[in-house]
Amino acid sequence: MEIERIKRVGIAAACNGGKVLREHFGKLRSVRKKGAIDLVSEADIRSEATIIDTIAKAFPDHAILAEESGTHAGSGGRWIIDPLDGTTNFAHNLPLFCVSIAFAVDDRILAGFVLAPLLGELFVGVKDQGAQLNGIYISVSNTPILADSLLVTGFPYDHQTIFEPLMGRFGSCLTATQGVRRLGSAALDLCYVASGRFDGFWEQHLKPWDTAAGFLVATEAGARTTVFSGAPYAIDKDEIVSTNGLIHDELLNLLE
Repeated sequence: MEIERIKRVGIAAACNGGKVLREHFGKLRSVRKKGAIDLVSEADIRSEATIIDTIAKAFPDHAILAEESGTHAGSGGRWIIDPLDGTTNFAHNLPLFCVSIAFAVDDRILAGFVLAPLLGELFVGVKDQGAQLNGIYISVSNTPILADSLLVTGFPYDHQTIFEPLMGRFGSCLTATQGVRRLGSAALDLCYVASGRFDGFWEQHLKPWDTAAGFLVATEAGARTTVFSGAPYAIDKDEIVSTNGLIHDELLNLLE
C-alpha cells in the first residue's frame, strides 16, 4: 500500500470537504433532525459527496463507510468519513467543527486526517510515522496526575438513556481535576489530547466515523486509548478513554 499517496489523497479530500463547510458556514437554509438532537444539514451532505468524489477518483476500488450515505462496497482499503463532526456547533455558527477521514486496511487504521477549516488546523496521523498539526509534529502532555489535568468529554445523542451514570462520571471527573470541557466534536477532542491541549478524553456511544481518524492521530502522538475497563480500544467499541498515559489509570478508576 502506497501510504504517501494515501496521505496526499486524504489531505486533499479533507481540504475539499472543508472548503464546502466554509462556504456554507453561517448560510444554512435547512437543518434536518435525524433524532431529537442529532442534526444533519446540506453542508454535511455536500461535504461528504465532495470527499467521496475526491477519494473515488484516486481509488475507485476502495470501500467507504460514511456517516450520511453509509457503506460503499470495495476492496483494497476502506475510508471512514465524517464530513462534519460537530454539526450542532456548525448549525449555531460556532467554529468548533471538523472534517474527519481515516483510512484502514483489515480494520487497522493506517492514516487519519482531521481538518478544522475555520480554525485553520489540519491534524494528520500516519501509522508508525507520528502525528502532525499543520506539518509540525505534536505529542501528548506530560501532566503527571489527574488533579492537575484538564479533561474533555462529550454527551451522546441518547444521553437520556444513561443519564445517571453519565452525570455521575462527569461529576467525579469535575471534582477530581482542574476542569472538564465539552466541545461537541469527538474528533477534535482526540486531536486536542494528541496536541497536549487536553490531558484526557472520555465518551460513550460514538460511531466509527467519530473516532477513527482522531484515534490514530492521538495514538501516533503518544496517547494511551482504551475502553472504560482498560481493555484495548477499537473503533467498533461503544466507549473510549484517551489520555497522555500518565493519568490513564486514575481516570479509569473514576469511570468504573
